[in-house]
Amino acid sequence: MSAQQKRSRKAKTRHTSQEKNIVKKPGQAIKPDHEPKEAKGKLALILVRGLVGIRADIKVTLFSLRLRKKHACVVIEDTLNNRSAALKCKDYITYGEMNDETLKQLLEKRGKKDSKKKGHLKKFFLLHPPRGGFERKGIKSSYTRGGALGYRGTRINDLIKRML
Repeated sequence: MSAQQKRSRKAKTRHTSQEKNIVKKPGQAIKPDHEPKEAKGKLALILVRGLVGIRADIKVTLFSLRLRKKHACVVIEDTLNNRSAALKCKDYITYGEMNDETLKQLLEKRGKKDSKKKGHLKKFFLLHPPRGGFERKGIKSSYTRGGALGYRGTRINDLIKRML
């Protein structure tokens, strides 16, 4: 028996043992280890940089999040899928948990009616650049390093209030 045949035999036994672990009883699969997280609150995302010269997959993600213009803000549910989409675009946006007071101010000052649906508001908000500017290192470095990009937690509320 050659070495290649021995390797293929080991691989077959390894794969069949893994397949046995997948199905405990006929017709019943194992539940995944993680369940999707329930929505904890609201997540605010603000597009800080422009869309010129951006990778195509990140651009598609930003468009699916309704971030199409610079200084646009969207408020979405805080779920695992939305967090991973925000993490993918972290080099172009800033995001964090939004409180109810800031959401109320945002809806009062920047909420615009949707012309297609009566009684509904548009799902994005166009904001001004922040009064006093962005953080010290500008819009090309992360918030943890003194810039404006990436995750900033509840401090997103201060930025939104400066941009209203």
